[in-house]
Amino acid sequence: MNSEFELFNGTTFSDLMKDIYHNSKKKDRQITTLIQELRPLIKNIGDATIIAPIMKEYLDVQVKNDDHLVKLAAIVQRLVSTSSKASDVGDDFGMTELERERLMQAAEEELAQIQKENEE
Repeated sequence: MNSEFELFNGTTFSDLMKDIYHNSKKKDRQITTLIQELRPLIKNIGDATIIAPIMKEYLDVQVKNDDHLVKLAAIVQRLVSTSSKASDVGDDFGMTELERERLMQAAEEELAQIQKENEE
């Protein structure tokens, strides 16, 4: 698979994979820091019932963002894989027109979802 397959202006498959890796590491550090900072604030069960949902919401958003990037990477990987097979055969991505349209639609939906969640 060609890791320099360009997804859109200036962003390659390799860049997407790096983003996934770095986001995962960054999220791990953020979670650890958040827990360490909030632990002293929890003095009783009442404090925990207030702080725990806030932490859960924060973590859910982070996981959803990573999930969308991973889905996008899977779509691109499939596209690149079929593209390399097609170059051996000589047809256009080795897929039917309908398969290409579905794949591109799925990629666009994932990108739109990522942008929507980042705006919120």
